Amino acid sequence: MTAPIDVSFFERAAKPLTSYKPYWAKRFGTAPFLPMSRAEMDQLGWDSCDIILVTGDAYVDHPSFGMSVIGRVLEAQGFRVGIIAQPDWHSAEAFKALGKPNLFWGVTAGNMDSMINRYTADRKIRSDDAYTPGDVGGKRPDRAAIVYSQRCREAYKDVPIVLGGIEGSLRRIAHYDYWSDKVRRSIVVDSKCDILLYGNAERALVEVAHRIAAREPVESITDVRGTAFFRRASEEGWYEVDSSIVDEPGVVEPHINPYMTTSEQAEAQGQTCSKENAPDSGAMSAEVINAGGVKKAEAGPAAQPIQFIPNLSLRAKGKQPPRDRTVLRLPSYEQVKADPILYAHANRVLHLETNPGNARALVQAHGEGATARDVWLNPPPIPLTTAEMDWVFGLPYARNPHPSYADAQGSHEGETKIPAWEMIRTSVNIMRGCFGGCTFCSITEHEGRIIQSRSEDSIIQEVEDIRDKVKGFTGTISDLGGPTANMYRLGCKSPEIEAACRKPSCVFPGICQNLHTDHAPLIKIYRRARKLPGIKKILIGSGLRYDLAVKSPEYVKELVQHHVGGYLKIAPEHTETGPLSKMMKPGIGSYDRFKQLFEKFSEEAGKKQYLIPYFIAAHPGTSDEDMMNLAVWLKKNGFRADQVQTFYPSPMATATAMYHSGRNTLTKVRRQMRDADEESVDIVRGEKRRRLHKAFLRYHDPNNWPVLRDALKAMGRADLIGNGKQHLIPTFQPLVDGSYQSARKKNSTSAKPGGGGLGYTVNKDGKAVALAPRRPQAQQEPKGDVRFRSAQQPKAGQMLTQHTGLPPRAGVKVGVKAGKPGKARRPG
Repeated sequence: MTAPIDVSFFERAAKPLTSYKPYWAKRFGTAPFLPMSRAEMDQLGWDSCDIILVTGDAYVDHPSFGMSVIGRVLEAQGFRVGIIAQPDWHSAEAFKALGKPNLFWGVTAGNMDSMINRYTADRKIRSDDAYTPGDVGGKRPDRAAIVYSQRCREAYKDVPIVLGGIEGSLRRIAHYDYWSDKVRRSIVVDSKCDILLYGNAERALVEVAHRIAAREPVESITDVRGTAFFRRASEEGWYEVDSSIVDEPGVVEPHINPYMTTSEQAEAQGQTCSKENAPDSGAMSAEVINAGGVKKAEAGPAAQPIQFIPNLSLRAKGKQPPRDRTVLRLPSYEQVKADPILYAHANRVLHLETNPGNARALVQAHGEGATARDVWLNPPPIPLTTAEMDWVFGLPYARNPHPSYADAQGSHEGETKIPAWEMIRTSVNIMRGCFGGCTFCSITEHEGRIIQSRSEDSIIQEVEDIRDKVKGFTGTISDLGGPTANMYRLGCKSPEIEAACRKPSCVFPGICQNLHTDHAPLIKIYRRARKLPGIKKILIGSGLRYDLAVKSPEYVKELVQHHVGGYLKIAPEHTETGPLSKMMKPGIGSYDRFKQLFEKFSEEAGKKQYLIPYFIAAHPGTSDEDMMNLAVWLKKNGFRADQVQTFYPSPMATATAMYHSGRNTLTKVRRQMRDADEESVDIVRGEKRRRLHKAFLRYHDPNNWPVLRDALKAMGRADLIGNGKQHLIPTFQPLVDGSYQSARKKNSTSAKPGGGGLGYTVNKDGKAVALAPRRPQAQQEPKGDVRFRSAQQPKAGQMLTQHTGLPPRAGVKVGVKAGKPGKARRPG
């Protein structure tokens, strides 16, 4: 199965997805929706399901929902697939709704990790869930993959469990768990699944499904890439390399004193030097007197051949065991749990073995003694070809939520709306993977860094399907993107180099010279898509890698003049070198260059458009001074962040290993650091310091001014406190109520009962002086002074943006006259 143009240079030594003989049940045809009840199975003429998928998301039959993709891929292989979505996990009864699966259970927590979905970065419970009808929280358990697997086992004990999804991918080895603040075992151990498929698992799942259907025991399926499972011992023919220790020294010999004689040196080592101690015996040894008194020469020792001993540190690569038959032994679960340094080492090794072209298998012991078992990880899966990507995205998706979620009118609006579906219902995913390697992100660990792109015709066909089939389509495509908006058809110039590369990022610390950055194919898709009849506007909603974009000014011009809806969100994440180097993000200079191009092309098009940068607070490697400098930069550039992103330690991410160990895993991990500045990482722990870093991002919020005043004084930067434009925060303190209005209303913090309390100011002696409460009529804010601005409901017609202080778009009225109702226009 080959495409006319395969947009990646990576060699695909794998069996094509469409080359398998279909399972016998293919005669039943294609289901309009995968069944969620026995009644739907009866309508399809099924007496049972071959495979039952269990997911923590509502079932939306759309290619942006992983379980729908997996279900349709298996259906295309001929299997009868049912779905149990968001079941009641308190008993096994809900897992018996479709009967016993003939082949196996497929279990996932959903599109998001269940813990990240449920808790904020401050470990507070969220009250909403975008993947649930009505945006209702609490419809899935914590650690859903483990709970669902246990209930499946209770329902039908003898049915194999195949675990997958993002939650399984990020927990495939022992990992630091932020919510319990400890290292947990591999999810293979805790879930007791038979096999784990990590990453985008279409290739592995199709092979596993056909082998189970052929009555092959699941415990014997140990040679599929992208899988993890239990093993008692390594198989024959594998070479095991021990990587469970760091800084293991050899024999350290003392330095020899150059002023000691040879005999003194030997004596110091408990030896003797016969040459110096018995010189006479040596002189006579060459002669022997026979019985007749005749001297004769003694026969000397026989000649000995010279022996060459190989230096193990200089072994030739040709003598190394083959990589495809080599397994690296990581430190055991018990070791990484007790030793953060070994945890950092194991995490670094894992991330070095992510390139499918050269990755080796990994093994990690769990348990000791008779209960010890190895969790074995095969190398990552081979990426899909362009033709395979087109096939996967061209399957007959309904592109709608399951009818069981509809209201009485058959609509999915109002109380039954699923926010995640609403967000992507008119978007098109054009590629997978990301070679950015940002340390706080888990995309690389899940999807890999090899870009897998669809063909142009496949993308255009999906745009036309949206236009023709999506109910209520207004002519606007919300996104043509993926994990990153502008990595489509980008890759290494050399397939040999790509297959051998072990770098975690292709764009850090700079763009690799072997990476081609031609955006012409993406520009061509943009132009072709917006010329389609019935398409009024195509927006780009995915994150933009602006350091790549500036390499193609033509792409920036195309994007800015045709595909920006007034505001473009990008993520420089920080301005200071310290945290940026730990994030593996480009310097702020790249943002400045992109900003110049953005403003230039916006002006040429006669449009007033604005960049909205995103930043992270409390990331490992961020000092208080770094956050202070970022706050000064924000004020200087006129940004007032309303929505603050705090670092969230997700399982298995590189930045999470830094957070747990305090070591920089981007460098070699040692117990005895050679360069503490490079190898150690400043970790932002504790609620007080994390709150301070968030406060610097929201320097304009009066609720944060008392904390910032204390911090600036402690840092020796009281010069930033004052009432001038050059100051960061003022000396006075208005009345505040402690409230915080987030862009997500359910995550906002309301005011405490009883009002806001007293404000205060600072007198000439530097002492705080309380202010008397204002009378109601005196609580009006001075007009035009944003420092006194308080949270209030917007007026009709007022434009709300991600960052306040930005002017509204052209054509949007700022207000309406009294007595005439107005209609606020939604941003977008």
